Amino acid sequence: MPAENETQKVEAVLREHAMSYPGAHEDFPWGHRAMKVNDKTFLFMTVDGEKLNLSAKLPESKDAALTLPFTEPTEYGLGKSGWVTAHFEEASQVPVPVIKAWIDESYRAIAPKKLVDQLPARGTAVPGPAAKPARKAAASKKAAVRRAVAPAKKAAKKVVGKVKTVAKKAAARVKTAAKKATQKAGKAVAKTASAAKAKSARKAAAPARGKRAATSTPKRARRS
Repeated sequence: MPAENETQKVEAVLREHAMSYPGAHEDFPWGHRAMKVNDKTFLFMTVDGEKLNLSAKLPESKDAALTLPFTEPTEYGLGKSGWVTAHFEEASQVPVPVIKAWIDESYRAIAPKKLVDQLPARGTAVPGPAAKPARKAAASKKAAVRRAVAPAKKAAKKVVGKVKTVAKKAAARVKTAAKKATQKAGKAVAKTASAAKAKSARKAAAPARGKRAATSTPKRARRS
């Protein structure tokens, strides 16, 4: 059996990565390697000597992918659906981390939701069963943090409630005091105005000092 060339080694790495996804399986329609999930293809790969060609569905990063010099829209109308094809002349040209990210995006676009939900968050390199312990550990850690924080949150909530109650009562007292002060000031003003009015009335009614009040006396009849 002839030894694998470098391009075949790269293809094997990408195949292993694609097969690590939940429900992934391999098929060979028309002699091409096709990685499928639920009988739907999410990655095509072919090796011809040192050349590697592959196609993946990239609904999110299609536009960015097509700016690269080794890509083009996939033929047979698939390009309109987000499929991108990449051509590499030799193994050294293959950006393996980028292609793995494409495989991840393509799988998520094709696989049923129940399988996608088993995957770790986007950007995590290792999908499938190998990621389950990490997810469980992360979930346990989050639960532990919530349990540890819960008493402090409850106590803080109680303190905030007391502070709000005290502040509400203080505001009510200030409002009542202000209302009483306003009423008292109003009464004082009214009392002062009333006194001033009465004084003014008394002053107008009294005769001027040193003068007698004019009296009306009948004139005597002139004798004839």
